[in-house]
Order: sequence, then structure tokens, then C-alpha cells
Amino acid sequence: MNVGRIGALLSRHLYLYKRSFARLLEIFYWPFLDLIVWGFITIYLAQQGNQLHGAVTFFLGALILWDVLFRAQQGIALSFLEEMWARNLMNLFASPLTVGEYLMATMTMSIFKVTAVGSLMILFALVFYSYDIFVIGLSLVPFIFNLLISGWIIGVLTTSIIMRFGQQAEVLAWGMVFLFQPLSCVFYPMEVLPAFLQKISWIIPPSHIFEGMRSVLLHGEIPTVHVIWATGLNAVYLVGMILWFYHTFSICKERGMLVRVGE
Repeated sequence: MNVGRIGALLSRHLYLYKRSFARLLEIFYWPFLDLIVWGFITIYLAQQGNQLHGAVTFFLGALILWDVLFRAQQGIALSFLEEMWARNLMNLFASPLTVGEYLMATMTMSIFKVTAVGSLMILFALVFYSYDIFVIGLSLVPFIFNLLISGWIIGVLTTSIIMRFGQQAEVLAWGMVFLFQPLSCVFYPMEVLPAFLQKISWIIPPSHIFEGMRSVLLHGEIPTVHVIWATGLNAVYLVGMILWFYHTFSICKERGMLVRVGE
């Protein structure tokens, strides 16, 4: 890994945000809009009486954690799209830049996006709804770490598909992560799913994070089992997905598809 090449690619994407108001708007506009909508929904449900048993207390927390996953995925997928739209892929990989360095730069970019968006959402939730995400406690650290890794896995998968099939698949940069949302049990417990879907949900790392979040907020329990499952699954999936990306890149390079991608 060459830190200089990683830093150069990272700087290239950061300069895009520095010189584009539209890109900066993306960082706070959509998260703020989501927070406003779900905040009002939470207030409405909280006013309906005790029959909800405090279940609404995790809605805003779930939204903030979901955005960590979403932004981590987009940090990788959109970085690839930026290069594709600029017809810059051939230039990048004709340089000494390696595939590993490229992935490291996009993963670092996703950390920046998650930090910026997450900080704003935490601030907005505290100011407008007096909601403090830090009530989750120390469990918040493994939660965010695992959601970040899950976002990378989905982002690398998305990038691999776009690289292989070109511009016709670019919509997946925004839609792929939402394919996992129903089985990730973001806003509802896993037990509401049909039995066969629960088995699938159990092998999806984010579902363990959101189950763990509810355990902390509703019962004050430390979700050790869920954190272990999420960490183990993420480790296996991340290694497998990186190997898959290398394989896809090799095929595209041999067939000359990197030159044509985006056309």
C-alpha cells in the first residue's frame, strides 16, 4: 500500500466536495429531511398512549444507525461512479495505483462521509427532538464499526456489478442497500418476519446490530451475542467480497471492459 497514491485519490474526491455546493448539500439535506419526517412520526406514535410500551424510543436511533450503513455504502459506490462519469477509470488503473489502494481510498472516503453525516444527524436529533444517541452507551462503538463494515461490503458488491455491466447498472449505487433493509429489521424486531425470512435475516450482519440496539434501549441488555455474530459475519463477507472484486476487476481488465465502462 502506497499512502501517497491513496492520499492523492482521496484528495481528488474531497476537492469535488470543496468546489461543488450540490455535493455538500447532499451531506446534510437528505439526512435532515429523513430526521424531520421520522421525528414527527415518533412524536405522533409517542402521543398514542402506553400501548406502544416505549417501542418508539428506538426509531430515531435506528434512523441514525441506518444512515451510517447507507453512507458507508455510498462512499464506495459513488466514488466509483464519479470516476466512471469522468471517463477516468482507464487513467486511474493505467497508473501505478493498485486495486487494493483504490479500495482503501474509497473506504476512507466513506469514513469521512459517515463522520460528517452522522455528526449532523446526532446534532439535529439532539437539538430538535432532545434525542441523545449516546444513551446506547459503549455498545454504540461496535454498532457503528459493524455497520461501517457492512456498508463497505455492499458498496464493493455494488461497484463490482457496475464495473461488470456498465452504466446500465449504475442505479444500484442508490438502490442496492435498500434491498437489504427489509431483512435488516431496522425499524421492527426480527420476530415479526416469517420463519423462513428470519433464517435469512440471521445471516445478515446489520440485522444483529439493530436487534442489539433494541435490546439496549428497551431492556438495558448488553447484546454480546448479536455483536459477535455481526462481527464474524462481516469478517467473512468482507474478505469474500474483496476477493470477488479482485476477480471481477481481472475479468474486466482482460476483456477491455474498463475502457468501455460508462459508455
